[in-house]
Amino acid sequence: MCEYCHKHGEGKKWYLQAKNYSQDLQSDLQRRWVFDMNILGKDMKRWEELKKAPFFVRALQEPHIAERVRNMHFGQVLPIEDVEQVFGIVNNVVRLPCVCRKTRNVKEQRYCYGVSVLPQGEEAQKMIRQEASGFISGIETSDLEKVSKEEALESFRQYEKEGLCHSVWTQLTPFIVGICNCDRSDCGAMQATVVKGTPIMFRAEYVAELNPELCNGCRACMRVCQFGAIGYSAGNKKAFIDIGRCYGCGVCRANCTKDAIHLHDRASVPAVANLW
Repeated sequence: MCEYCHKHGEGKKWYLQAKNYSQDLQSDLQRRWVFDMNILGKDMKRWEELKKAPFFVRALQEPHIAERVRNMHFGQVLPIEDVEQVFGIVNNVVRLPCVCRKTRNVKEQRYCYGVSVLPQGEEAQKMIRQEASGFISGIETSDLEKVSKEEALESFRQYEKEGLCHSVWTQLTPFIVGICNCDRSDCGAMQATVVKGTPIMFRAEYVAELNPELCNGCRACMRVCQFGAIGYSAGNKKAFIDIGRCYGCGVCRANCTKDAIHLHDRASVPAVANLW
């Protein structure tokens, strides 16, 4: 179980706790989303530079930078069944442009979704609609596209077929603001975590297992794995999963035509139970 589950989930999955979608909502409205991407960017750049520093320097500085990043903006991989549970908690879903893809000049497909638990009642709604409230209404909302939870889930299932991995994100941890659909080529978080070794997202609470007796060696799973966790045995004519690299996203499972791949709770697999 990841550290967020202990800190913010009372020993349960932190992203399935309603309080993390609505916690301190009134104070959040008052502070109007005090969040500085420039500070986060500087921390990330410094963290990356530290990879070239001597070990003792990294050992002293990296934990402090990592803690600041995790307190500001951090994520975790989710399989589709946990996305469904998240949508069972929230009561507001909007589709919005992807910041990562915008900075990389990638064609915008609106793979990112903002989620929240809006307060109910007339007085609460008046507060949200105050000018410059900084929440769903107010400034910077022109790009938000309201969608139903059913529409969003149908899109998420299609994204899996395209090889996109779901991840849940905080903005001022543990306040959860969105679920993204990521790939390694365009997502800054996946680039940092998987390619550059600067982890800003946790692995899922699961790990994938492949049944070789059911595998027909088509390699459809291998083609969509964003984490390089699936290989192919030419001798056996079968795919195999390196659980040490698996992030438990379930995308391989969604693309397997033989139902040969299943997810298991990470905690039940000793080899990776503490690998996040």
